Amino acid sequence: MRRNSMRFSIALLLLAPLLVGCLERRTAPLAEAAGDDDAFCRANNVQQGSPEYVACRKDRDVQRQNAEARTDRRQRNLAEDMLNNPVRP
Repeated sequence: MRRNSMRFSIALLLLAPLLVGCLERRTAPLAEAAGDDDAFCRANNVQQGSPEYVACRKDRDVQRQNAEARTDRRQRNLAEDMLNNPVRP
């Protein structure tokens, strides 16, 4: 029993820095994306505030959310695969 708790503690210590890195990943792109979306939508000679502009921004938001969901899913699947199939020398 003590050996299992020791393994859990070691695994938690090894995973903690990785999880902190995952949380930091989300902060920067969202702040920078607003300017890129604005430039992208205005590049088609669309006035800011028009229905076409609003639809373009919504589409960009959906695309970004889908990309983040795919990235999160891949990372979660990789982590689960690593935990469930450890490589032992």
